[in-house]
Amino acid sequence: MGELEADKHVRYIMEVEKRKDDFEYVVTEHLRINGAYWGLTTIDILGKLDVADKEEVVSWVMKCQHESGGFGGNIGHDPHLVTTLNAVQILALFDSINVLDIDKVSNYIVGLQNEDGSFSGDIWGEIDTRFSYVAICCISLLRCLDKINVEKAVNYIVSCKNLDGGFGCIPGAESHAGQIFCCVGALAITGCLHHVDKDLLGWWLCERQVKSGGLNGRPEKLPDVCYSWWVLSSLTMIDRVHWIDKEKLLRFILDCQDKENGGISDRPDDAVDVFHTYFGVAGLSLLEYPKLKAIDPAYALPVDVVNRIFFK
Repeated sequence: MGELEADKHVRYIMEVEKRKDDFEYVVTEHLRINGAYWGLTTIDILGKLDVADKEEVVSWVMKCQHESGGFGGNIGHDPHLVTTLNAVQILALFDSINVLDIDKVSNYIVGLQNEDGSFSGDIWGEIDTRFSYVAICCISLLRCLDKINVEKAVNYIVSCKNLDGGFGCIPGAESHAGQIFCCVGALAITGCLHHVDKDLLGWWLCERQVKSGGLNGRPEKLPDVCYSWWVLSSLTMIDRVHWIDKEKLLRFILDCQDKENGGISDRPDDAVDVFHTYFGVAGLSLLEYPKLKAIDPAYALPVDVVNRIFFK
């Protein structure tokens, strides 16, 4: 089995931000805050967060805040729930949530909850259980979960549960590993995991492991490193992670590394990116790979960061 090229991954992440003339950089300008969250969390799991300039990062994140209280994906971009969570998570990494006007951010989140308990991603109204998770995770990190209607939020998520034990993006939509993480994560944060049929869902999630050891998101799909996170975190939260072959998954993730230049790809020999680098390293953390910081399966942040917020 190969080894994790930790130093090369840190170098790769730090260099991505400098390539401002690359096509990849230009077309992902609106995702800059997402990319910063993936990259910085990876570096923290690897125990190297001190290579990042805290003041520079915090200052830039705050420039992405909109007058509504929400955050956009970059300076001057429209606010969205997802980018608001990523902004709060980045500030949490640097122990800087105190720079926020908590009421302003939480009121933005509260304003996006609908009458049926669901959440819209932004003012344009798209509804998805991803946004339920994002809203619950974010407002919980701000320590004001009681500002939303938790009961209605939970009932909406439960309405998206399927006969196979999984969850979809809206009621009646097919089960998908990414949506399952969102729904199980939201239920874990709100103390409502009793709504999950753990054996049925555990079986469905374990069926996502294919011959190569990798995991897919739905039946008959190719494996992808990112599902190392979506599936493993869900299995961890429902205490069924021992139902998969951890060694085979470990090998699959390590095989997706660019061992010369750093970074992790979706599948072996594909092009690397920061997204899959994060989910690969986060998956290895859940597999208890040596020398990696433990990651919280519900909050998608290192355990020490979460503890700092809730037990300070």
